[in-house]
Amino acid sequence: MGSRVPEVIEALVALGQAEASTELAGVQVSDGPEVTGSSSPDWLIIGFDGDPDGDFRAAQTVGGWAGLGSRREEQWQVTVAAIASRGDTDVRAARTRAYEIGARVEAWLRADPSIGLRSLEAAIEASQLTQDQTDQGVQAVLLLTVAGRAFT
Repeated sequence: MGSRVPEVIEALVALGQAEASTELAGVQVSDGPEVTGSSSPDWLIIGFDGDPDGDFRAAQTVGGWAGLGSRREEQWQVTVAAIASRGDTDVRAARTRAYEIGARVEAWLRADPSIGLRSLEAAIEASQLTQDQTDQGVQAVLLLTVAGRAFT
């Protein structure tokens, strides 16, 4: 099956990793759920909502034919999680940090809606914020739906 979703995820991960020493310094950039020994409190996860008890949905697509030829238009959504954890109860600081991390994704899409891929456009379609206090401190999770359309 032809889909642009794998390319989109790879492009977003590459953009995050390219900023790992600058705008995203201290943020662990991950391609989906990953087994790691990282103790980073801040994460940008492309293709995963950050919930180890969740459904692990990375993306979804719908599509149709763009003409009588073999080209197909695909509409897609990729889940991106910006996570900020703190060892204290300062929910405001965690929330602010999660939005700072998410703002980088928005900046990439505004600068280049094609994210460097041909016949593609993307933007943030929706977001959702959750905040949780645990015995390890506060965690803010900003879920972004990066949505777009492309031709396959």
